[in-house]
Amino acid sequence: MTVPDLDDLIAEVDRTCATAHRPGGQEQPDWLALLSTAADLAGRLQALADDLVEDYVEHCRMHGRSWTDIGTALGVTRQAAQQRFHAPHKRYDPETMSEDLRQAMTHVKRAAVQHRNNYIGTEHLLWGLTAEDNSATRLLGAAGASPEALHRTVGDRLSMGASQAAERIAWTPYSRKAIALAEEQAEEAGSAHIDCDHLLLGLARIGRGVAAAVLDEAGLDAETLREAVAAPPAGRAVRRG
Repeated sequence: MTVPDLDDLIAEVDRTCATAHRPGGQEQPDWLALLSTAADLAGRLQALADDLVEDYVEHCRMHGRSWTDIGTALGVTRQAAQQRFHAPHKRYDPETMSEDLRQAMTHVKRAAVQHRNNYIGTEHLLWGLTAEDNSATRLLGAAGASPEALHRTVGDRLSMGASQAAERIAWTPYSRKAIALAEEQAEEAGSAHIDCDHLLLGLARIGRGVAAAVLDEAGLDAETLREAVAAPPAGRAVRRG
């Protein structure tokens, strides 16, 4: 992978900032517009860089590496590493979730604890969503899939870990992205609550992780699920939260 250099980034700013260049090239470009575009690009690059490092920090923690080890690898103190990465991520208040999603989350947490995992991955989320009847299982049915079969398949992907569940159970980056996308889905649907079908669509939209792989193997992608929401089969009402 070739990392872009400064000239590449400047060229990208010039290319994407359409309002900065006036017709005829007789006047100076709009430097403030270019600055704004550059700042936006820098922010997106920084966020991506932070997500990259955080992903590997979480994997190190999942596999038993200490904060001292992580700090050494990052060239900072243990305290600095812990302060930066151990802060709780955005918590989703149960009040923002539908009753069905709150119930599904109890299955998600149970799957992580029973398998001695100190993290919640997309596999745990899909397992919890398919544990009992809800808007996600009805959406899967509308898309022509068997929720029970998916539940068994994803259950086979849950691996036994070594955690004693003494520390917080962290959400993996893909799981956090899925719930963020679910929140967007709920807002687009005009729903006051995030429901199970919103989270299912979030898992599908990511396109990566165990849940996405299981859905893909079943022939279910985000577009297929969206079509099922828009035109569910007769007799199958897909309830929105």
